[in-house]
Amino acid sequence: MGRDLITSLLGPRVEDIDRRGAELRFGTPGFLLLIARVLILVSLFLPYWHMELVAPQYPQNLQLTAHVNTLGGDVAEIDGLNHYIGMRPLGEAAQVERRFGVYALILLAVMLEFAAFVHTRWAALLVLPAVLFPVVFLVDLHLWMSHFGMNLDPHAPLSNSIKPFSPPVLGTGVIGQFKTIARPGIGLYLTAIASVVMIAAMFFHRRAYRPLVVAQRKAAEALKTETVAD
Repeated sequence: MGRDLITSLLGPRVEDIDRRGAELRFGTPGFLLLIARVLILVSLFLPYWHMELVAPQYPQNLQLTAHVNTLGGDVAEIDGLNHYIGMRPLGEAAQVERRFGVYALILLAVMLEFAAFVHTRWAALLVLPAVLFPVVFLVDLHLWMSHFGMNLDPHAPLSNSIKPFSPPVLGTGVIGQFKTIARPGIGLYLTAIASVVMIAAMFFHRRAYRPLVVAQRKAAEALKTETVAD
């Protein structure tokens, strides 16, 4: 029973003799998943998002850069300005995400490693969280920025000078006298490319292993029929 369950989860194994002449067919999914894992792990060391605040009194503009686990750039200067309009310090946003973000990405890479050894549809479930990660990152960023911008302290010194706002996480916007320019960082680009690579991997995975899964299922049904007949 336990062996049947494992087989149903992992799918049929491909012996070396079966790979002869079909190395590309069976090797492509695993190779693509390897590329995706490398892209995700490399992204850990690169910025995921960047915002530039443009105003005449700041000739060099103000810069804000988000990595998976840190905020960089002119954070103190931006927090000082936000204090006057009643916006909370940026460091209070996404504390859980920044604390566990690195571990989450490592976990996604490990799940892709396991997916390479699963030859059934369950591989897609292991890959899906990593595929969706870039979108989840942007949605989470949007929710935090909207929460901070829409919940200003009414008792702040300049609270009457600006209405609650929701700054765009991509593209340009206006906050008071500042023009904002938000764009993805290299890290987010890498995870987006990894998502495309993973989708391609699942396409080749299905093409390589589905015929084996179907054949295995038919063989099991035939054996069950013979057993019942006996």
